[in-house]
Amino acid sequence: DCKPKLIICGASAYPRIIDFKKFREIADEVGAYLLADIAHIAGLVAAKLHPDPLPYCDFVTTTTHKTLRGPRSGMIMCKEKHAKMIDKMVFPGIQGGPFMHTIAAKAVCFAQALKSDFKEYQMQIIKNAQALAAELKKEGLRLVSGGTDNHLMLIDLTDKNITGKEAEEVLGKAGIVVNKNTIPFEKRSPFITSGLRIGTPAVTTRGMKEEEMKRIAKWIGEILKDIQNEKTIARIKGEVKELCDRFPLYKHG
Repeated sequence: DCKPKLIICGASAYPRIIDFKKFREIADEVGAYLLADIAHIAGLVAAKLHPDPLPYCDFVTTTTHKTLRGPRSGMIMCKEKHAKMIDKMVFPGIQGGPFMHTIAAKAVCFAQALKSDFKEYQMQIIKNAQALAAELKKEGLRLVSGGTDNHLMLIDLTDKNITGKEAEEVLGKAGIVVNKNTIPFEKRSPFITSGLRIGTPAVTTRGMKEEEMKRIAKWIGEILKDIQNEKTIARIKGEVKELCDRFPLYKHG
């Protein structure tokens, strides 16, 4: 029998809900600690749109700069009985002087997460992801698990004769930023891959909604149907810029 001391649950490209309670049951069966890495879904958890791991896990780790929309940093949460052990491991082992500006930015991030409009933002992230996923399927693209319950989706390109790296590069030329990603039962190198990971937090922050997701999906589908078509790429690049200009990050004047 396998008796691990620690079980880690969490993912960076998983589009479905994670069942932390089930992981707790498994950990208890073998007498293991349970750690959840919620870096990608922390904002959804804070908004109560994804199950909370805290009641089930001994340790929870997260970044603060993904769906939480804070500074590039991290956080470790644990039960009180483990706090001294964690503190000793962090300092002086791997951490030195504190970045006070980052700590201040975290405070702002956490304050924002307590507001009602933060939950509205997280809800729109999910709506946008589901709208984008539905339209991508209409474009003939295969999604791992068939869709999404959270902020991201994973496209399986194995039937398109395109690698994830090629797709990432050609979409980047058109101003559509995605990243290559391995898929289940991957046969290619992680530097090449057979998949694409796409998320909606950034476009949602700009104020885009379901209608804009339809346009983005059509652009992605059109480009991936003919990745050698420079005219199509150039045209879509202009349309992408036009869309971004309609939804600026900062309003001036």
